[in-house]
Amino acid sequence: ERSGFPRGSHHPQPRKMPQDDRIDANFVNAGAVGTSTIPQFVHPGVGLPPPSMFAFMPLADARDKPVEQAAPKSRDLGIEMPYQAPPQKVNFTPVYVALAFLALLGVATLGLVAWDSQRITEISRDNKSTMISAPTTTDRGDWSSRKSALSGSNVCAGAKPDLPNIDCLENEIGEQSAIDVTVGVEGNKATDAMPITTSYWKAGLCPVNVHWHQGTEHRSAGQYDETGSGPANPPSWDGKGRQGFQCTAYNANDAKFTTEYQWQHCTHMEVGETYEVHWPHSAAGACGTPNQYQTPFYDGVFCFAGELTSTPAQIGVQAQTFIVVNDESYYVPNLIDGMLVDGKFGEDMAFYTGSTTGDSRSNEMCSQYTPITWQVDRTCHMISASSFDKMCADMKTKRDDMSSDLHPHGSRPLVDAKFSAANLMSGTMVDGRVTMDATPAP
Repeated sequence: ERSGFPRGSHHPQPRKMPQDDRIDANFVNAGAVGTSTIPQFVHPGVGLPPPSMFAFMPLADARDKPVEQAAPKSRDLGIEMPYQAPPQKVNFTPVYVALAFLALLGVATLGLVAWDSQRITEISRDNKSTMISAPTTTDRGDWSSRKSALSGSNVCAGAKPDLPNIDCLENEIGEQSAIDVTVGVEGNKATDAMPITTSYWKAGLCPVNVHWHQGTEHRSAGQYDETGSGPANPPSWDGKGRQGFQCTAYNANDAKFTTEYQWQHCTHMEVGETYEVHWPHSAAGACGTPNQYQTPFYDGVFCFAGELTSTPAQIGVQAQTFIVVNDESYYVPNLIDGMLVDGKFGEDMAFYTGSTTGDSRSNEMCSQYTPITWQVDRTCHMISASSFDKMCADMKTKRDDMSSDLHPHGSRPLVDAKFSAANLMSGTMVDGRVTMDATPAP
């Protein structure tokens, strides 16, 4: 009874089936087809037609729509067999499209890799320097050679006052520059002028020029002085000025002080050499306009000279000394807009009043452009050659022609104490804010 068979019976009773348009019952017993036109198929292993043939539905309905199907039974045991749907045709079109897309993508990728490899090879072949190259102005075109769309005129041209050098008569000239800024050194010349002891921008001044000198004009013991050194055979050129002091950090056995650099914008420059950079500032400059930067710097300083009421309070120079190295870990992108005031840069500063400099002046011939403020960094800093070259490229973009400032100028000899103002102060300028730590002696 558990098997579902009637008692006393060893075989199930034959199931009666309709005979109209369905498979003849004799099909199961004899393997023959009755009145139906369905061809005979023998299922492998059991001698039955495959399950898909047990449609048990009107043939007309089977052609038009699916109807409920009865599960077939075994000829011998009468056990119902699970229905198996007829196999469906698989559509491979999306697979073929995806494979075609991946093939095209692979071809494109291989093409890009081949082009990039060729480009890298060309760059490597052209790069003859062993040092890391800094970003240059030619990365997106040579900005320094592009003509500006601005069509205004240079209102500062020719603004320099005519004040020629004069004999250094102690009682007839004002305080002079450049001086010994070593802590503890004092000048002997009495003066009523006081230097600006805030940042220049806070005092209303803006940079109007940048230029630099061969060696240093100021002296800072242990940093840049008579014990400093540089390249053994410095280059010479027509018009080369006087050599000033040099930094004590030079090391001929260190490659960064001796490896040549391919200069693109600055001229007559050398790795390992010391340069004192000056940024003249003025409250009478064309600040914030295309005419702000001028060569000679006097045109920028005196652009609107009628606005000047006190030269030491409205005219000043920032000075910072560098030794040039061919090492991109010392790269800074913006030297044109003023001295560096970050970390060690500007940490030890000297403040005093003096004059303009240059090797046309000495302890016999003095400048009449006095008194003005000087803010001088006492430390010698290493800086990459590319930093200077980037600055020269920036100078080329200015409206005024600054080409005569793209090379180092000669240095004035150190000024005697008798011409040095007795108002030297010390402080810091970290982050562009001045903190004074001493007052001048009375």
